[in-house]
Amino acid sequence: MNEIYFATGSRKCARIRIRLRKGKGEIIVNGKKASEYFKRQDLIFFLREPFRILQKEGEFDVIAKADGGGVSAQAQALRLAIARALVLYNEGFRKVLKTHGLLTRDPREKERMKYGLTKRRRAHQYSKR
Repeated sequence: MNEIYFATGSRKCARIRIRLRKGKGEIIVNGKKASEYFKRQDLIFFLREPFRILQKEGEFDVIAKADGGGVSAQAQALRLAIARALVLYNEGFRKVLKTHGLLTRDPREKERMKYGLTKRRRAHQYSKR
């Protein structure tokens, strides 16, 4: 009974597709271990949060394909995907993960450039004369 659970996560331009299955707790992103791919320890601590909250560290293997965005956005997208896959594994996890805010996608995106302005909201300096 080694079922595989598929899930996706996104944040800004980062998109992550994962496969979650019972295992030894390895997280592999684009063919590299998470510690090699995300060199910052705070990001690795951050993306393991769903396992820590459910006290399931070391029980699942995650294989992820990351595309687009920066490393921080990819880590946030991976955390969301892991949380969604854990809910597919056991629907009882939903309430706990929801109360910790792990099933909510961060909707903030980069604002588009508007014509006639210097930046997204910054206008040229006004001169009366």
